[in-house]
Amino acid sequence: MNTFPDNWKERGGEAPSRLSPLSLAFIGDAVFETMVRERVLLRGNRPVGALHEETVRYVRAEAQSAAYDAVEAVLGEREAQVLRRGRNASGGAHPKHSSVMDYRRATAVEALIGYLHLSGEAERLREIVEIICRITEGEEAQLVP
Repeated sequence: MNTFPDNWKERGGEAPSRLSPLSLAFIGDAVFETMVRERVLLRGNRPVGALHEETVRYVRAEAQSAAYDAVEAVLGEREAQVLRRGRNASGGAHPKHSSVMDYRRATAVEALIGYLHLSGEAERLREIVEIICRITEGEEAQLVP
């Protein structure tokens, strides 16, 4: 038996829509950071410290919060619902280097990323991550839903 099949449901996972928004954000955080690390590494081999610094620029709560409105603008109803659930989730503490609003908006973005990942919507996931990265890079993000 393959313990790591491609499909979340084949591994016995619960429907992503039934997971808590904080659980979705938990996996979304890891997925987003991995995708950003790959993007950063594609720009060339550099010292690990430089790779880390550039990655942090994308994955910090303020950067994800800054992309929230652009992401929200391209979502369908189902995705928008996941984003709202993530924003409204109460997880208690937030990092001392970000505001409560930034943290909640970043959690929402991570919940959406986790949802798309676990739903197997790889192309849509790439589109959303591209929007976030372009906003972080200061570019116009354009995507038709």
